[in-house]
Amino acid sequence: MFNNKLAKLLTDTLPSGRRRLFNPWRDRCADDVPSNGPDAKLARLAAHLDCNPKFILCGEAPSYRGCRHSGIAFTSEHLLLEGKIPRVSPVSHRLTIKKGSYKEGSATTVWKELYRLGIQERTVLWNAIQLHPHELGKPKSNRTPTPEEFEIGKPALQMLVKEFPSAIVVAVGRKAERSLKSMGILYKPVRHPAYGGGPKFAQQLELLVRGAHGRTAVE
Repeated sequence: MFNNKLAKLLTDTLPSGRRRLFNPWRDRCADDVPSNGPDAKLARLAAHLDCNPKFILCGEAPSYRGCRHSGIAFTSEHLLLEGKIPRVSPVSHRLTIKKGSYKEGSATTVWKELYRLGIQERTVLWNAIQLHPHELGKPKSNRTPTPEEFEIGKPALQMLVKEFPSAIVVAVGRKAERSLKSMGILYKPVRHPAYGGGPKFAQQLELLVRGAHGRTAVE
């Protein structure tokens, strides 16, 4: 059974209608086809959460090429069309009106490594701020979230971690690490795959999965 209740509880903590923040599960994107509205994205999130995860990978924020259209962190339209996302029903139609399907480099790298390490079925993906931060009037852009915006994401992040207390939380990148640390959440840090960080991300995640290091507590 899909985890509809949890998906709804998590997304209900998030505001909508902000001028520089897009809520995939509440707001409508002009680049989406009509059938890829908030309800479709919420259903995908619910399916993604329907597992007993061993790992929670927490990134910084959604991108305009990924979660904005898919409803799942580190997940692009292209990956969904390829049927690469466990627990999510294969997508047989386009999600956006873009000429070619949206691809997102970090998403591709993350899922490639999850499969390589055999943890794709027991990993949940999330972000420190779950809304897509973009420049004013430029929805097809990404920007660094402000400290105040990271505060918006903390209730949902805390709720998700509490829902899966046995899962190892992995901070993907420094900004996710700072957010988790400020909340007193136990985590293991890995390099973000963006900006040439893919090989380091893969190496550090493998060490973590193979049990080379124990769980790290924030100081």
